[in-house]
Amino acid sequence: MRIAIDAMGGDNAPDEIIAGAVESIEFLSENDELILVGPHDVIAPQVPSPKAKKAAISVVDAPQVINMDEPPVESLRKKPKSSIAVMSKMAKLHQADAVISAGNTGACVAAFQMRMRNLPGVNRPGIAVVFPTFEGPVTICDVGANIACKPINLYQYSVMAGIYSKNLHGVENPRVGLMSIGQEDAKGNEIVKKAREMMKSDPNMNFVGNIEGRDIFKGICDIAVCDGFVGNVILKLTEGLVDGLFKAIKHELLTEKLRLAMKFKPIITRIYRKYDYNEYGGALLLGINGTALICHGSSKARTIKNAILASKKFYTEKINDKIVECLSRTSIRTDDESR
Repeated sequence: MRIAIDAMGGDNAPDEIIAGAVESIEFLSENDELILVGPHDVIAPQVPSPKAKKAAISVVDAPQVINMDEPPVESLRKKPKSSIAVMSKMAKLHQADAVISAGNTGACVAAFQMRMRNLPGVNRPGIAVVFPTFEGPVTICDVGANIACKPINLYQYSVMAGIYSKNLHGVENPRVGLMSIGQEDAKGNEIVKKAREMMKSDPNMNFVGNIEGRDIFKGICDIAVCDGFVGNVILKLTEGLVDGLFKAIKHELLTEKLRLAMKFKPIITRIYRKYDYNEYGGALLLGINGTALICHGSSKARTIKNAILASKKFYTEKINDKIVECLSRTSIRTDDESR
């Protein structure tokens, strides 16, 4: 498998990106190839020589870089030799089986959708993120790809996220919840109400109805569906809450006796690692005709390593084929963007 990685994407590029690629080598086979995309003169000197019977690492030159604060579509037009643009073109030409970036999310979504196109039957792609909870993993879709959703988009997110949850996280019959401002049927805007009817009318979907933000962590659902605006707010709020909570716990322990703090340190470390987004690598862009992962902007080497391994599992499990097959069987019309 050939996996292209944006070596210049994220706040810690290129050092952490390259380090993550190197760390992943021991988990890959000799038939795998990692392709670091970025300025050759910057990347190549940091790439170690390949070892026997290990995956190879190569470099593809991309002298331009799209910064995190640049407008997505305009930056792609002005910087055709950027790492994101070059990487997406490689996927289009079948020179890469998967693409990974911790760079500008908007530019990634625009480039991947423009070059790789959508899967047959998919109207708009959505970014799926896994939230580790005490009750098990909860997949949220969308968290930033589409902030102006139509009902059909939300319905398709529920189908795609369900297939993803079942095949990659072992949830046999994923419970799907639709994010709203109340659990009652009458709650939510018109888009949410229409999407609810679509999900409710699908006999193959384990739809549990409307859910509220707090329900994500209460074990009520395995899939939480929402538009990209709401999903991104949930994602960032949760990250900040988890980080702040562990800082508060650490502070309280350190104010106690040193022996007590040292006693609880392994427990706190274990819990933090369980709820750390770095463990899940990147967020899959579901609905794209290919394998694309978008990582957190502050990704470290461990994040990139896990993203590489996640991309291989997604590709191997042929999730896209299963999405196409499922959408082709549904009685819900998917060709009407007005719905």
